[in-house]
Amino acid sequence: MFISTISQGIVWAILGVGIFMTFRILDFPDMTTEGSFPLGGAVAVTLITNGVNPLLATLVAVLAGCLAGLATGLLYTVGKIPTLLAGILVMTSCHSIMLMIMGRANLGLLNSSLIQDFLPFSGAINTLLTGLFFVIMVILALIFFLDTKLGQAYIATGDNPDMARSFGIHTGRMEVMGLVLSNGVIALAGALIAQQEGYADVSRGIGVIVVGLASLIIGEVLFKGLTLAERLVAIVIGSIAYQFLIWGVIGLGFNTSYLRLYSAVILAICLLIPELKSKFFKGVKLSR
Repeated sequence: MFISTISQGIVWAILGVGIFMTFRILDFPDMTTEGSFPLGGAVAVTLITNGVNPLLATLVAVLAGCLAGLATGLLYTVGKIPTLLAGILVMTSCHSIMLMIMGRANLGLLNSSLIQDFLPFSGAINTLLTGLFFVIMVILALIFFLDTKLGQAYIATGDNPDMARSFGIHTGRMEVMGLVLSNGVIALAGALIAQQEGYADVSRGIGVIVVGLASLIIGEVLFKGLTLAERLVAIVIGSIAYQFLIWGVIGLGFNTSYLRLYSAVILAICLLIPELKSKFFKGVKLSR
């Protein structure tokens, strides 16, 4: 159970990194996440059950997530639809697209070869190593990308769009690119988790944005004053910590049917901690 919880935290950290790319870097509240995440799982599972190599199926799932991000980006930049509404429109559309892809509401991977089966170890170790490989690759690729001129233009767009435009940066293109890349990463997480859990479901995306934000916020609460690379590692640590918190809640005998409520409460507490700490220390300082 310990190794399984760490494995889940590592794979879910990929979702956190994808959300970090839009919420933190681009300053874009992207609701497409709840559509691109299960879409990645649906595409991967459907292809695998039809005999496609799991690695290739996972790659196609990433491309499907990129298309979802592209749709949101175009609705926002070209269609001038507000950010939240654009994401919700694509998220809602993904539900029907998944039904068309799978032909049903859920699809299992019984007796199918999975991406973690390429490794020769036990099931739990294979899942752990597979998740570790992909999260490291995603973090290294993101660090490399953000260190390029294109990546710096992407960061500038999120920091100050007006100033970025004054330097000749096409902020609309940067926003579309960011949404494409982030939703590709999110779909990768969906594909890996679907293979880890052994099934894909059209409702799997409900509430995942809370899980991703929890990983992100917990990492930020635990660590302060970090570099970019350290912040990305903190997301992984936050994701693992979140999974252990959920494991602890379940271990205390709480009803597992209300996991989304527990997730929301954990996220709310994490968001309140900085404010509570500020008020507490301020009060202590005044009392002296």
